[in-house]
Formats: sequence, C-alpha cells, structure tokens
Amino acid sequence: MSLIPRIFGDRRSSSMFDPFSIDVFDPFRELGFPGANSGETSAFANTRIDWKETPEAHVFKADLPGIKKEEVKVEVEDDRVLQISGERNVEKEDKNDKWHRVERSSGKFMRRFRLPENAKMDQVKASMENGVLTVTVPKEEVKKPEVKSIEISG
Repeated sequence: MSLIPRIFGDRRSSSMFDPFSIDVFDPFRELGFPGANSGETSAFANTRIDWKETPEAHVFKADLPGIKKEEVKVEVEDDRVLQISGERNVEKEDKNDKWHRVERSSGKFMRRFRLPENAKMDQVKASMENGVLTVTVPKEEVKKPEVKSIEISG
C-alpha cells in the first residue's frame, strides 16, 4: 500500500489502495499539471548521456535499453552541435490488463551538445551494442605553438 493513497488516481490504477504500490507522493502529478507526468517529459529527462574527452576524441555514451538502432538518430549541425534523438514507443494496452506499476519511460527524447572547435564534425561515428549508444567525435591534433629563440644583440 502506498504511503499516501492516490486520491486523483491515474490511468493504469484501478484502486486508490493499490497493495503493490510504494510510490512517493508527487504533488505535481496528483494535481494534474500539464506535462507533470507525461511519458514524453519522463523519457526526455531520463535519457542519461556520459561525455568524456580522451586525447584522441570526444566520446558520448547513452543507455537506451529496448530501443533499436533504427529508432535512434545521431545528427550533426553546422555550428558544431551534436544531436541525439529517438522515440521509445508505449506498450499497447489491453482493456483487460490491470497494471500494478509503470516505471519504464516512453515517448520522444532529444539531447544536444555543442562541441569545441577541435572536434572533427565530418568524421563522427556511432555504434549501438547491447542497448548502449556510443558516439565518437575525433579531435584535431592540437598544434603546439612554435617557439623561436631570438638572439639578443648588444
């Protein structure tokens, strides 16, 4: 039973005293604010991406379980912006099903990253394995400034 019963209910709960629920009260969801508990907002917010910089490249890793590579887009814009987007579809509901808990997010997601000037935007590579998207953006070699010794006369 939840700590605070759902007074306003939700679309998959048939009873406000659900014995399988241990949800914490969310006033925004309970009061019906637009977008407060929409799958789209949830999916957008839950798409976690790591960005690390190695000596050779910028590497992005995103956990996208249950999404096929055909459902993910990796795009590059002219002004050095990397965009990762896609959509996780909602599972079809049967009127006879009784849901006890819904935690998996669904809907569209999109993340954008402005890359530094040393990124080789024309050589971006992406791969997906076991639900993990890896995007690699090679870096240009940093040229060390040439130091000239100047002979001091006098």
